[in-house]
Amino acid sequence: MSRGTGYLEYVTVRLTQRLHEIDETIRDVRKDIEGMNEYYWENYTEMDEYGYEDYDNQQALISQVNASQEYQKQRHRVKRMLDSPFFGSVDFVYEGEEEAEIFYIGIGNFAEKRGTVPLIYDWRAPVSGLFYDYDKGMASYEAPGGIMEGEILSKWQYKIRNGQMLYEFESDIKIDDDILKQELGASSDIQLKNIVRTIQKEQNAIIRNTKDKILIIQGAAGSGKTSIALHRIAYLLYHDRGRLNSSNILILSPNSVFSDYISHILPELGEENIREMSFDLFAYKELKDIAVDCEDRWHQIERQIQEGAVLERGISSDDRRYRWKQSEEYVKAVEGFLVELEDRLVDFKDVQYRRMEKKADELLRMFYFKFQNVPILSRMDAVMEYCVDEYETLCGKDIPEEEMEYIRDMFRSMYVTTDLCVIYNWLLEEYGWPKLEELQQEERVLAYEDVYPLLYLKQRIFAVAGHKNIRHLVIDEMQDYSYLQYVILERMFSCSMTILGDRAQTLDDNVQDVTEFLPIILGKRARKIVMNRSYRNTYEIAKYADKIAGLEGIEYVERHGREVEEMCCISLVDAVKSTLERVNTGKKGYETAALLVMTEGEAQEVFRIAREVRGDVFYIDRDSTNFRKGITVTTFYMAKGLEFDQVFIIGREKPHPFSRQFQYICATRALHELYVAMYQEETAGGAAMQEMKG
Repeated sequence: MSRGTGYLEYVTVRLTQRLHEIDETIRDVRKDIEGMNEYYWENYTEMDEYGYEDYDNQQALISQVNASQEYQKQRHRVKRMLDSPFFGSVDFVYEGEEEAEIFYIGIGNFAEKRGTVPLIYDWRAPVSGLFYDYDKGMASYEAPGGIMEGEILSKWQYKIRNGQMLYEFESDIKIDDDILKQELGASSDIQLKNIVRTIQKEQNAIIRNTKDKILIIQGAAGSGKTSIALHRIAYLLYHDRGRLNSSNILILSPNSVFSDYISHILPELGEENIREMSFDLFAYKELKDIAVDCEDRWHQIERQIQEGAVLERGISSDDRRYRWKQSEEYVKAVEGFLVELEDRLVDFKDVQYRRMEKKADELLRMFYFKFQNVPILSRMDAVMEYCVDEYETLCGKDIPEEEMEYIRDMFRSMYVTTDLCVIYNWLLEEYGWPKLEELQQEERVLAYEDVYPLLYLKQRIFAVAGHKNIRHLVIDEMQDYSYLQYVILERMFSCSMTILGDRAQTLDDNVQDVTEFLPIILGKRARKIVMNRSYRNTYEIAKYADKIAGLEGIEYVERHGREVEEMCCISLVDAVKSTLERVNTGKKGYETAALLVMTEGEAQEVFRIAREVRGDVFYIDRDSTNFRKGITVTTFYMAKGLEFDQVFIIGREKPHPFSRQFQYICATRALHELYVAMYQEETAGGAAMQEMKG
């Protein structure tokens, strides 16, 4: 029996015992609460007239309810620890001692009794710094009694799921990636182990980097970018825990499913809930006072795919307009437009309220000179507040709130309009683009192409509050953000950032490298790191994907697997049934498989066909929030950021402007096996015949 397995059994017994004790305590507390409630309702009419007894009973009841909630939290934590009690350990000899002590590291502290030495240490405890901050050799950590120095003799890592030891290995450095862990836990190949250690040293340097405020990680598919970003979050939470907590971190991710997916990657975070949302959702919240709803990026992609199928080559006028609205040219256009807007937007008039009199010329001077740094549609409020403060100081009393509304309306009436969409239409008209339809706010649904242009314009003409509570921002799939979106992000967040992506996975037929303009927008604080070593996909899958994208300079770790299998099918139905015959999920197979297609319409049809054959098939669309084991059906763009053990690409034989991006993104989602099923265009009769055969 290995040392990890032996300790796992020892700890599991004690955790199970603690769970039983907590369950008994919860039952006792519930009985007390029931008894207190019963006593109260039987006796409340006879309690003393001043209500002291009533108050005491209420306080005692609240105390017991709070205790019950606290025990429920403890129960939840112990159950989580039973699933995976620890993930690391350090053998440490204190200076002057001969015997090593073993510290096991997990998602929370656990001791048999209060005040006794913990059996498992919380990953945020000072002693856990030995595991995170040091390789084998001399080390120290800060304890309540001072700095404790000594030597790390060995470090071990473990993969435990459902209380079972999957693998364990000794390593002089901390390995953060599951694939790398599996290789070290299963392989005896010395050369491969040396490669893994080299990769992890590079990753650790990024994870532990606290010097650079903004890290831009350009990584090849399969280079472990997401794993690095998440472990960097854990590291920052650990090292800056006095100032930084989970509520101060925001992840901008591709979709809602990604949040559920990454929650299983990082056991160190324990019960820390990192905020995650798509940038689209963030933008819509900022624009809810302008429109009742907005399209998202997925609407735009579907439209581009449909246009590509029609045009086959060239670029449509709609696409040209969309690209202009996301570009540096648009940002410059807005800045030029704002110079002229001041003269067009305001009609100055004399203002009189009781003894407060302000001439139009005086208001004009204040507007253009005294408050010139205030955004234009918030500037009149600044002028009003100055005038009101002056009046209240002279009169020695405050203006009543109901009269303030009248004064506010009087000043704001000098604006020709405060409707952002009307002002946006002036800009579009000036540059020769079609205007938005003139609708009331409750009728407006913004097209995706207008969401970020309007958000930027709002930032420039209104005083928009920043998000100072966010102290670290993670941007995943950085290649899918436009120039304009990065300008907006830079204005909204002044915090440290981890930005990561792969330019080859751009969700567009026009591949862009955002690292060319990011340093210009974010300034000298940004440091670019390139990761060209791919290991998460097997060598066979990685080389296949490389051929699709025509990439150069990528190093592939030779983690070998099954050759990629290509299939020619006569119809979509044939393609789906052929792929399902090759799916290997379940108790003795893989955990996950995916059937990936280009469009939402195809995904719905594939899901319908697959569900007729198997029950463990799940569909992911823009409204999905859960990542589930089994077979997933979705589009290539919804699969961004996700990985599956088996991937089945289902596509039409006819070339499409998006074909390269579709096939490359799909291929790089596969960890172990990849199948490509291309089918012919179907006639109605051919499809019906295939259905009959099925």
